[in-house]
Amino acid sequence: MKKLLFSTIILFCFLLSPISSISQTTDKSNPKLVIGIVVDQMRYDYLTRFYNKYGEGGFKRLMNEGFNCKNNHFNYVPTYTGPGHASVYTGTTPKYHGIISNNWYDKESKETVYCAGDESVNSVGTLKADGKMSPHRMQTTTFADENRLFTQKQGKTIGVSIKDRGAILPAGHTANAAYWFRGKSEGKFISSTYYMTELPKWVSDFNASGKVASYLKPWNTLYDIATYTESGKDLNTFEGVFNGKETATFPYDLKKLSKINGGYDILKSTAYGNSIVTDFAIAAVEGEQLGTDAITDVLTVSYSSTDYIGHKFGVNSKEVQDTYLRLDLELEKLLNFLDDKIGEMEYTVFLTADHGAVDVPAYLKSLNVPAGYVDNSDMKTKFTEFMTKTYGTSDLVENVSNNQVFLNREKIKALGLDLSAVQQTIVNELITYNDIDKAYTAHAMISTSFPDGIEHMIQNGFNQKRSGDVIVVYNPAYISYSHTGSTHGSGFNYDTHVPLLFYGKGVKQGSTVTRTVIPDIAPTMSALLNISFPSGATGTPLEFVIKK
Repeated sequence: MKKLLFSTIILFCFLLSPISSISQTTDKSNPKLVIGIVVDQMRYDYLTRFYNKYGEGGFKRLMNEGFNCKNNHFNYVPTYTGPGHASVYTGTTPKYHGIISNNWYDKESKETVYCAGDESVNSVGTLKADGKMSPHRMQTTTFADENRLFTQKQGKTIGVSIKDRGAILPAGHTANAAYWFRGKSEGKFISSTYYMTELPKWVSDFNASGKVASYLKPWNTLYDIATYTESGKDLNTFEGVFNGKETATFPYDLKKLSKINGGYDILKSTAYGNSIVTDFAIAAVEGEQLGTDAITDVLTVSYSSTDYIGHKFGVNSKEVQDTYLRLDLELEKLLNFLDDKIGEMEYTVFLTADHGAVDVPAYLKSLNVPAGYVDNSDMKTKFTEFMTKTYGTSDLVENVSNNQVFLNREKIKALGLDLSAVQQTIVNELITYNDIDKAYTAHAMISTSFPDGIEHMIQNGFNQKRSGDVIVVYNPAYISYSHTGSTHGSGFNYDTHVPLLFYGKGVKQGSTVTRTVIPDIAPTMSALLNISFPSGATGTPLEFVIKK
């Protein structure tokens, strides 16, 4: 009798409890909008190095109110923009999604192809060829594709970036649209007939608004440059210089400099390029009415100017620090807009990067850190002489690019040579060169399983139909690049260790130093949305990030 009375009281209390409190604890609905943010060339230590200079509403909001994966890495090489963006959204590596570089030698056409190039489509929004782009070379789906399929195409996907590949590859094959920036004399966002026949009115209105032109103004430091103690001297010999300027020092008169630096293209290499992307992303949310119903939409945003600036000025420059302090404000602006437009905790954000970057080797050398520059001309001469002496011809080599040697297989067959033996002979030669640390054959990548180390990373980046016959690895901090500015592409930590922040609906608050890898992102988002994983996904959902 007592048990029956107690049960009756519990049931009575449950029925009287506020409906709102029940819904708060049992809300399993999906976010209205997922925003994937890729910051091009963002090393993880930019979060920590500039932390004390950030405000509370941008990077710190994502780090402290969301979930911070502090030990996040790329698990393949090469660490370039095209493969990076594809891997983030497909949940796999170039081995499966097929984007092995930004550009690569195509073994069938015997030509170099571009990861997003597509001659079968036409430009929209410009008469120039900059719009002849699509995701057709990417062989697997993205989580945005899977969301489109799951929602019977009711959930929208829009991709936005300065770079075409930064907009196209993340948005996937089924996107409603991808938009990228054409600078030069136009300064506007464009697309291709892969998505549409003409620009929507909201895009045309944005292009005609004069907003882009308003950024052709002086670029000075956001705060007193004397407070920028987290970066090197403003005047040094390790940075590239704009045409028409004697030194790479603040301030920069962008309107004046634009006349001899590619017109609106100059904005790509300044902090204002990120501002343009934020402005356009906000216009996209409003113009496409993203996140206005219960069916999840996806917006992919890639901030490319950070990469242009890193390449030109180097990772230790005042220009890089100022760019990240300003990007912090752009993120705050975007998040505040989403709060007002979509509703707080009604959207989900992740932020990561497509690769990191090495400190300028000349700078490292000045500090007695082993670093240097690859002498390509000397290496080419030596290698050509070796091939001629060994095989009586240098025609066995069709192409050398992306640290890979592509062989003429028809020629090898005609000469009665064994392909794997030729590959190994070349490896044995190249490994003797001063600037090369390691070398591997395609045969080894196909026939041997490498569970860890650089060999594992090369294997994850090796696509049997698209990659070369021999792959080489340069010495740490040795690059084939100019002696000013930074670059990337290796499997070393400076290129692989990048941020991974999750924030918003369905995301726990916390952090981890457990190792995570880039292909984990897409399966995590798929799990959060309760949809199918991308078709080639090899990553693992990060269970500790998602609220039960």
